[in-house]
Amino acid sequence: MSAAGFSTRSAGPRTQIFFASTLYGAATLAAALDADRFEPAGRRILLVSNNAAIPETTPALDAMPGFERLRGRFDEVRSWNETISPFHPGGWSPRTDDAPLWERHLRLLWGLDDAPVELFVESIQVNPALALCQIFQGAPVEVYADGLMSYGPTRSKLDPLVGTRIRRLLHLDLVPGLKPLLLTEFGVPAETVPTEPFLAVLAELAEEAGRHTETVSVPAEGGALLLGQYLSALSILTPEEEEELHVQMLRGAVDLGHRRVVFKPHPTAPARWSRVLEAEAERLGAELTVVDTPLLAEVLYQRMKPALVVGCFSTALLTATAFYGLPAARIGTDLLLERLAPYQNSNRVPVTIVDALLPPLTDASAVARWTPPTEGAVARELTGLVKAVGYAMQHQIYPDLRPAAERYLSAHLDDSTWRYFKRRRLTALALPGGVPVQLAFIPRNPTVRRVARQARAVQRRLKKRAAFG
Repeated sequence: MSAAGFSTRSAGPRTQIFFASTLYGAATLAAALDADRFEPAGRRILLVSNNAAIPETTPALDAMPGFERLRGRFDEVRSWNETISPFHPGGWSPRTDDAPLWERHLRLLWGLDDAPVELFVESIQVNPALALCQIFQGAPVEVYADGLMSYGPTRSKLDPLVGTRIRRLLHLDLVPGLKPLLLTEFGVPAETVPTEPFLAVLAELAEEAGRHTETVSVPAEGGALLLGQYLSALSILTPEEEEELHVQMLRGAVDLGHRRVVFKPHPTAPARWSRVLEAEAERLGAELTVVDTPLLAEVLYQRMKPALVVGCFSTALLTATAFYGLPAARIGTDLLLERLAPYQNSNRVPVTIVDALLPPLTDASAVARWTPPTEGAVARELTGLVKAVGYAMQHQIYPDLRPAAERYLSAHLDDSTWRYFKRRRLTALALPGGVPVQLAFIPRNPTVRRVARQARAVQRRLKKRAAFG
């Protein structure tokens, strides 16, 4: 073992394996490579994973428009789906005793021999990234984050045999002034991927899309751009609720005076959602374009230069404001803050950030006067909120955040911030805003609970009687 605690192999130059499941993630890696954020290596492999529920029905990132512009930054591209077939990338990991056998198999399959390996992965807490780290047990690991989740806590307790191997967290500077919480429990330093190289990579993707006008439909400039996320696939909303959310996006954009509207659905979303929007657009007298080609939202930002970007809590909302200076508005975050369960749901911090930073679509005056907050304002106002929410989510992993959470809740808990917290959660953690200690016995008192059940039963009977006259 080396002094850093990683096994070393002396045979051959080192091989770097970059793991990606989205084109956005691959673009982030390409930008970091262009900015010399990685040490030189003898060989660089891009390992692609298609994590869709049914991968056979969704194109992998290396089949998406624009990927060819990224391919040249790597020596070769491999498919994780093909490697572990017939298993699904999101549901498979090696048994502990089988990990050495899998490493030997992959070294033979990919021609690694005994060369030292370095891993660069996303979403380290879950498969398939976690499975890869478990297979190459001695390899040092770096994590890159291509979205807002990097600002939140690690979603679950990470095995120290993996966590202590992580050398660095690379992330885009989506919220200037805000520092990531992810992996800080292991003392992992965070480093930003420079914005300019990232924008240059996105410009390449946009240029490539422009060369394929026969298969890539890019709408004309202007109008409002609506971003779909397919939240029902995450069991956060029902399909009907998500359809209604898209309709509300359309209505809100039209109410703000946008007669030309573009809808970019999630690549794996059902086609029927587009038809529902088309019917509503016809009713409202709006011109609707549905982009059915799997393009990055950032490509559309460059090609159509939207007058407004609308979404729920997509990372693309923040790339619009932080990187392209485009106005953006949110809708549905209040519902999601209420609906996300359990409280530890890893989407909570992204929803919180978007809700706190962007104006609601339904408030025309707020949308009109909104300007991006300064880095200093973000550091003062958002940092405290994110630390408080992060501690409430994962207090066992981040006990050192308790003082910061107590300070924030004591000073800022009011009608405008209560939606980010749950009284039951604050009570369980004995934080400001929870039920006072002297009253904490009430929920457990059998007499009080019996009376509450009886009252609810009476309410149900009255409602049923009223419903049937």
